[in-house]
This record gives sequence, C-alpha cells and structure tokens, in this order.
Amino acid sequence: MRGHAVGHARWVWHVNGVNPTREMRGWLTDTMSLTKKLMGRSEHFRVRRLRQERGMCLTDEADMVELPRRSHVQEREVLLQCDGRPVVFAHTIVPLTATASDWPFFGTLGERSLGTTLFGDPRVKRGQLQYARLSAQHPLVERARAALGHEGFAAPLFARRCLYRRRNGVLLVTELFLPAIAELKAPRRQLTLGNR
Repeated sequence: MRGHAVGHARWVWHVNGVNPTREMRGWLTDTMSLTKKLMGRSEHFRVRRLRQERGMCLTDEADMVELPRRSHVQEREVLLQCDGRPVVFAHTIVPLTATASDWPFFGTLGERSLGTTLFGDPRVKRGQLQYARLSAQHPLVERARAALGHEGFAAPLFARRCLYRRRNGVLLVTELFLPAIAELKAPRRQLTLGNR
C-alpha cells in the first residue's frame, strides 16, 4: 500500500483548496514567469541545476503527461536562488516520446531558466495551474531537503504545477516554494517609487 502512495499528493484546481496565506497566494497564482518575478526581488538570481537525466515519473505525474502508468521520463531538477538563497525547488518531466522538434531546447538548458524559454516561445501553450501542500514524505520534498543539505525546513510545502504543450509534446513543471521565499524583499520597482 505504501509503495502505491509514493509520489501521490492531493492536487486541486483552485488555490483555496490549499488554504495559503495572502502572500503565498500571490506566489502560487501569479501567471507571469516565476523567473522574472524572482529576478525583480533580488540583486542576483541564479538557476542551479541539480540533475537532468532519465528517471521514473511520480505516481501523480503519469496521468498529467498522458502516460498510462508510471514510466521513465526525462527529468530536470533545479534550485532557483535569490542572492544566494534557494527559494524554489523546480522539477520538470518530459515523456520519452517527445522529440527534439517538440522541445528543441530542453536537453541543452544547463543553468539557463526553463521558464524564460517557455514564456518566450509563442508555440508553447500553457495549461491551468494546480496546487498542493506536499508532506515531508513526498519524494519532491525529500529531494528538495537533500539538495539543501540539511533537515532545516518544515513541511508541508506549498507547490504548484502546470502542463505545457508544444507541437506534439507535453512538459510538466512542478514548483515547490521553500520557506526562504517569505523573506524576499518587495519588488525593486516598488522600492524605487517609494524613494522618490
């Protein structure tokens, strides 16, 4: 029974289903590029690639990417860092049936932002956001904790995910908001306006 539950979370289509704080609601529901939003709240933004390789998708991801069961996929995991502090753990999967013409940039991203690429391509169609609170036992929370190298944050973590389509390919991005997200300053533009 436990093996079947691995990778499962209760994903909902409305943000009220995860009962976020007002500030966290803003992060979860904003439809602009997360990369762009984070860049506006830090002096130095960095994408730190953790891994990009073939792996097994999670149980609750298979349906989303139209796979009949848990299967091997291409996985990419990164930390989004603002001024040296990790604020988001991002996990992306692409089914192995995707071709280079579906996602021509995916294999060569390195430490470049996936979000910038997705938002900059008019052929990419973005789906509806889903939301969850992931428990400490969820594999993505465990991976985020391992990437940070300590046990120093409490779960559950707020998360969102979105399915993207391009040509015949699908790509699923899941973003976990780490506790340090709450410490980010207000957008630089607002700070400048306030100083006039």
